[in-house]
Amino acid sequence: MQQNAPENRRSTEAGGGEHWLYGLHVVTAALRNRERKITRLLTTEGCMEQNGAQLEALLDARIEFAPPLQPERAGRDSIDNVVPKGAVHQGIAARVRPLTPQTVDDIPAAAPGERRIVLALDRVTDPHNVGAILRSAAVFGADAVLATDRHSPPETGVLAKSASGALDAVPLVRVGNLSRALADLKDKGYWVVGLDGEAKDLLGDIKLPDAAVLVLGAEGDGARRLTLEGCDLLVRLPVAAAAAEAGIDSLNVSNAAAIALYEFARHRKD
Repeated sequence: MQQNAPENRRSTEAGGGEHWLYGLHVVTAALRNRERKITRLLTTEGCMEQNGAQLEALLDARIEFAPPLQPERAGRDSIDNVVPKGAVHQGIAARVRPLTPQTVDDIPAAAPGERRIVLALDRVTDPHNVGAILRSAAVFGADAVLATDRHSPPETGVLAKSASGALDAVPLVRVGNLSRALADLKDKGYWVVGLDGEAKDLLGDIKLPDAAVLVLGAEGDGARRLTLEGCDLLVRLPVAAAAAEAGIDSLNVSNAAAIALYEFARHRKD
């Protein structure tokens, strides 16, 4: 193991260029992703004692690294200096390049009768929410998550940590025009289903299409009118009467995504 000390500076987490990922699940997911370019790997002695065999096996599998990537021994305080303040890094951090951007063209077309699900996020800006949605997308087998170029968080360690490795498992596709992207996915055989608190139909009461794009709107405001107008179906999640009377009429967007994805997964088994 190399013993180089990391540079003593705080990551700005601004996105767009190289940045630090941190946490064991996040870093090991990045190592498994052959598309992920990693330039440095910092680990504490304690992390290597517990996870060294796993990390060495993952590094050995990445034969494309030239020269081979070697873990650098670092103190916990040194890793603290390159990740956001207060971040739980578990004694490991990797300096990475952003993933190669993907487009709607990279999302598979849906053959007749084929079950597929894509999520589309309309101005969901909180990186913790986007990360949590990516994690749910991975668990329930979504093909991709769409986000707008504007009004969505960049790829950073905060987003990756919230996704717990899913950023390297589920494509995050950024689009300039969400309405156009939804239209393109319709041409690929998808139905567009919008989650809207004002919709007449409950998600659990309708027959869901085999291949669907699930549209979720911004925290608080929901999806934009133009986005909802481009949906084939509008549905809502049930809200208890007592909750509605108390002014609690919606869920956090990441919780809503998880529930809706479960409903789609349940229908896949019917």
